[in-house]
Amino acid sequence: MQPGAFDHSAPAADVAGARDTDELGPLPISLPPVEERASLPGGFRAGGTTAGIKQSGRPDLAIVATLGRPAAAAAVFTRNQVVAAPIRLSRAHLDATEIGGGGHFGWADAIVATAGSANAATGRDGDADQAEVCKAVAAALDTRAERTLALSTGVIGVRLPVEKVRAGIARLVPQLAQTDDGLAAVARAIMTTDTKIKLATATVDLAGRDGAAVRVTVSGIAKGVGMIHPRMATMLSVILTDASAAPDTLYGLLAPIVQRTWNQLSVDGDTSTNDTVFLLASGASGAPHVATASPEAAILGGAIEAVARSLARQQAADGEGASTLITCQVTGAVDDHDARAIARSVVSSSLLKAAVHGRDPNWGRVASAAGNARLPDMELLEAAGLHRTEAMPRAGRGPEFDLERLRIAIAGTLVFAAGAPLPFDRVAVRKAMDAPEVLIRLDLGLGKGSGEAFGCDLTEQYVIENAEYTT
Repeated sequence: MQPGAFDHSAPAADVAGARDTDELGPLPISLPPVEERASLPGGFRAGGTTAGIKQSGRPDLAIVATLGRPAAAAAVFTRNQVVAAPIRLSRAHLDATEIGGGGHFGWADAIVATAGSANAATGRDGDADQAEVCKAVAAALDTRAERTLALSTGVIGVRLPVEKVRAGIARLVPQLAQTDDGLAAVARAIMTTDTKIKLATATVDLAGRDGAAVRVTVSGIAKGVGMIHPRMATMLSVILTDASAAPDTLYGLLAPIVQRTWNQLSVDGDTSTNDTVFLLASGASGAPHVATASPEAAILGGAIEAVARSLARQQAADGEGASTLITCQVTGAVDDHDARAIARSVVSSSLLKAAVHGRDPNWGRVASAAGNARLPDMELLEAAGLHRTEAMPRAGRGPEFDLERLRIAIAGTLVFAAGAPLPFDRVAVRKAMDAPEVLIRLDLGLGKGSGEAFGCDLTEQYVIENAEYTT
């Protein structure tokens, strides 16, 4: 399996080496390069249109469909106990197509996405509406309803206008295209308060049957810039690949990747009812089947993680009202789970987010947030790779922490070490913080664990947007 984004063999992950330097620089990332563009993998067609769900008249309906045969599919959903109708239906459909998948993986011919109505907390009528939408897609594609997955985003408590959606599906299906523009149209149609579409593509080579390399594409889209916080961070994402892998292999790759990327993303501390990531593999590249825990799985997993990480960063940078992307990277933790918990706590701090907005190098807010950190619950620790016997006693507890060993750097300047503040040029650091991205670096001096998290500053515009969200 892919071990994670950081190159633990690099000098920055060496605790002793790191503590001998005066500065804490960015961590080296051991993932394939990513381009922020749409590149539709083979085996899929896609498109978006306007169905009339949004009052604005902007695109609000999208479909991704396979060509000729179903794709292996895996999914990770929200942990919110208020679960939207599209999630309930998608879980049931995955469970129906792969016995033993538990609603986490199966097979799919299509994904239908609607924007403008979350179709959450809409009761049995909402469930019936979602089922009708999936049936309409299956009928238009001449496939089976249980092989249709669903995404919805928008206002909670608002039902889907099924007749409008059904008419939109009838118009859209004949227009679905095997083009990059088709995938970009899907990304555009699922936007709500996003100000820009979010796209990411990575390519890797897998060994072919004759020993020659086969190029495989992994491309993803995402939406979501508000109601974002771990468990998963509030968002919708579709990741497509032309690699070949079984549904359970895809889920084995996706679940821990979500923990390292989207579950390390926070904008405002709220988790939504509709959070969903779908990963589909068409097999159209012709590369051999990727086996679980194989070298090929590690390569494919690296590309999937690179795409997920890029999309999460794009979401944080586009956070509602945000002007600055905040990245927190932690080294020197006892293990990666502790490091990620501390990084997540820092980017989630409203005080720290406000300080970044004001370009205030207030290291005390960083230290306080780090000391406030808690590991996630047992399910998330297991998804991240911990065995249940290790996850159970650690769930919800604070990471190992020693203030006397802690070092903090803000925007490239070391400001705290050995339990005490350091003298630094406050004006220079404020100037360095006046940038599209501010890096907060911590080293705990306890081990070789590392992790990162992404957030954004807290601005007046965030309050304005959410004070008037439904009106």
